[in-house]
Amino acid sequence: MAQSDSRNPVGKALAALAAAGIVALPLAGGLRAGQGADLAFPTAEALGEALFFDPILSLNRSQSCATCHDPASGHADPRETAAGHAVSLGDDGASLGDRNAPAIGYARFSPGFHRLEDGTPVGGQFWDGRARDLAEQAGGPPLNPIEMGMPGSADVVARLAAEPDYRAAFEAIYGSEIFADTDAAYAAMGAALAAYQFTDEFAPFDSKYDRWLRGEYEMTREEELGRVLFFSDQFTNCNQCHQLRQSPVAADETFSNYQFHNIGVPANVAARKVNGVTAPDLGLALNPVVQDPGAAGRFKVPTLRNVAVTGPYMHNGVFTDLRTVVLFYNKYNTRDAARLINPETGAQWEPAEVPENLSLTELEHGPALDDKRVDAIVAFLKTLTDARFEDLLEE
Repeated sequence: MAQSDSRNPVGKALAALAAAGIVALPLAGGLRAGQGADLAFPTAEALGEALFFDPILSLNRSQSCATCHDPASGHADPRETAAGHAVSLGDDGASLGDRNAPAIGYARFSPGFHRLEDGTPVGGQFWDGRARDLAEQAGGPPLNPIEMGMPGSADVVARLAAEPDYRAAFEAIYGSEIFADTDAAYAAMGAALAAYQFTDEFAPFDSKYDRWLRGEYEMTREEELGRVLFFSDQFTNCNQCHQLRQSPVAADETFSNYQFHNIGVPANVAARKVNGVTAPDLGLALNPVVQDPGAAGRFKVPTLRNVAVTGPYMHNGVFTDLRTVVLFYNKYNTRDAARLINPETGAQWEPAEVPENLSLTELEHGPALDDKRVDAIVAFLKTLTDARFEDLLEE
């Protein structure tokens, strides 16, 4: 999906809404005292929550945002498809994506897509950062032909306007003339969905790790070893990409620096075969505002919060088990023949889907890990699970 307003209906809609004077979209929508007492959805957050669970946004009314981001599954997609759980099934009951549904917990902390002073791309939404923020991201799936499949933004807006509760809420929150401008109304929908994702429901910071920071939980010896290893500049490469704050005990750590890396993930042959695709997934290079051959194969570093309950892993869901992921990283730092075997296939690690542009500086940082340390890191990663999802953890 292009980011230029002239090519991207979502970007165009956001520009239209800004031109109409509606700003600070993700946080907009509170009504003045005394207003909206009779509204079904009196705030942008409440409106966004209703939209998140409503299949009205899909062509056949068969799926909602929550279908691919199921709260009962840690906001992952639990549905089985011809490609396993790696990719998601579309509204038409046949189409499959070719990327794993991104984690949406803590997504509000990803900065808008931009470049650092040295040119390093950072942030955005989706695996390739093509949506600049959550509001633009929310407008993407309804119009994606292999996701929700709506023909166009006007069709989505018409459905919303036909529902009395939605129409009343949109007009009260975003202005009485909001439905007079299709682009503005569509952007308001994205803004409402973003507002819901800005609530603490998606970022409660109440995992065992957070409780440990507050002195409310005592880590096991294995979890504590994993924590020390994770944040170590000497013994692992974990924090090369998965630490945002300078302090290893920052209360708002999201476990991603939101940069883009090619870590040599192999192709998910099953998912690609089902989709009839043979070309490699070029990741960041497919972001229309990126014109750099060195971007091929790079994907945004995901948050590790809730990682233990949101498998399968990597942008294409090629690995099923979290321990496999740690062993995959470890393969860059070991000469042990046994460590060069993928435990899920019993064969050697498959080659990188895009062998160029590997982030070897980060990947080769630190020594090889023995089983004790691998298990400790996995144990620590489990402590990053929000309290509401802890019952999903496998012992």
